[in-house]
Amino acid sequence: MRAVVFPGQGSQAVGMGRELAATFSVAREVFAEVEDALEQKLTQIMFEGPEQDLMMTENTQPALMAVSVAIIRVLDKEYGVRLPDAASYVAGHSLGEYSALCAAGALQLGDTARLLRTRGRAMQKAVPFGMGAMAAILGLDAEQARTLSQEASEGEICEAANDNAPGQVVVSGHVGAVKRAIEIAKKLGVKRSVLLPVSAPFHCALMRPAAETMREALAGVEMRAPSVPVVANVTARATDDPEEIRKLLVEQVCGSVRWRESVQFMKSHGVSSLVEVGSGRVLSGLARRIDREMDGLPVGSLDEIAAFAKVVAA
Repeated sequence: MRAVVFPGQGSQAVGMGRELAATFSVAREVFAEVEDALEQKLTQIMFEGPEQDLMMTENTQPALMAVSVAIIRVLDKEYGVRLPDAASYVAGHSLGEYSALCAAGALQLGDTARLLRTRGRAMQKAVPFGMGAMAAILGLDAEQARTLSQEASEGEICEAANDNAPGQVVVSGHVGAVKRAIEIAKKLGVKRSVLLPVSAPFHCALMRPAAETMREALAGVEMRAPSVPVVANVTARATDDPEEIRKLLVEQVCGSVRWRESVQFMKSHGVSSLVEVGSGRVLSGLARRIDREMDGLPVGSLDEIAAFAKVVAA
């Protein structure tokens, strides 16, 4: 059994989607629909940069989704690979959950692009620049990271934001508290702790204003049952209930991304291969770190798309 998973922020790169658009009309149609929804020439930033524009959260989020959905539609229209036939579950890391929902037909493409633009702007506005931070703590498990965060908070916000893999967690919150967490981690003998180059402290309580913005935005869009169950970030469990999905997407803004547990959930339900559809190969790289028996297969380049289609057909 396979799960198809979708990357989150950090997987973007200038040039992503360019080969797809040059080769497949269906990919060009996806990019055009996203641009129409956003009233912006997003592909120019995706294909040519500059990098600092692509790194802006409000651009990164819809751009990564557009590439992922374009690949899904190329697989469908050009290779006859339908998502429900290729995967038992879908999941996405943070913004990738929106890509998963769009790919599975729960959200329409234009709505997904607008939601991610709103989400990116709201997350950026929630905390004044320089007030928040995120740090990767390598060598602690999720429970240790929660304890560390509580000790570092000292009246400020510091929370475990991402549980990506065994020994790879991310904390998020006020910049002072996050820096204290790094110092405490050093005293505990943690092998490496590093501030991340992000523009805001995502997935912590400081994002509450953004969560309220997303509650309003999500209330105004149609949400259908996905064609494949989605494993939600905040529960690490599968659902295909539209109203539960809507609620969980609001909770996701402040909630921890429980990626390690999500992969373990899928493994416990028979999944042996994670197929990462989109830019980069972060999630396929994490697969074996989470479970040694879990294969990770990146599907982003033209060759990878063709190879995956053959695997499904076999």
